[in-house]
Amino acid sequence: MPTLFYHAGACSLAPHIVLEWIGAPYQAVPVEFGSSELLAVNPAGAVPALREDDGWMLTQCGAILRYLALKHPEAGLDGGAGPRAQAEMDRWASFLTGDLHPAFFPLFLPQRYTTSRDEDDRNSVQEAGRKLVRRKLTLLDDHLQGRDWMLGKRSVIDAYAFPMIRWAAKLLPEGISGWANVLALHDRIAADPAVQKVLALQEAA
Repeated sequence: MPTLFYHAGACSLAPHIVLEWIGAPYQAVPVEFGSSELLAVNPAGAVPALREDDGWMLTQCGAILRYLALKHPEAGLDGGAGPRAQAEMDRWASFLTGDLHPAFFPLFLPQRYTTSRDEDDRNSVQEAGRKLVRRKLTLLDDHLQGRDWMLGKRSVIDAYAFPMIRWAAKLLPEGISGWANVLALHDRIAADPAVQKVLALQEAA
């Protein structure tokens, strides 16, 4: 069966949720950043990584999510048929990969963005990150106006957004209550029994 390598709370939460939504057998293996186990499956040292039965390994969250949606069309998680629907899926996957996710890097790793060891300088880096996160959340919130799901129906893109929304809720001092549509999407996903199962598994890992 497919094996997902993940780190609790990271963006690998997204394919973990999607695998539960699909309902086909799979194995989920927790790994630590920097561990030999993770480097053996992905030399880049990043999660998620998905290994198929024949040993084929796929990395990069967006690619894994698209692959799972295409592999399991019966799950209806691809966002819709036709070139425009698929383009929208790519558009929002790119937004999450290239815009929202990197906005958190100054919060997680401020030392990457300054050579100073001064705490005030690192705090300034983190505040710049928070401002960027807020701008990206506003774009997401505007898109969700009048929509229950990112692509009009539940898809892998909603699962992709979920861990990042969780990061925002934790890392922004004001939380995410100021983005009502984003908060509604978070609550809608968090209430799903499959998602609750995955969260419990990751917390216990």
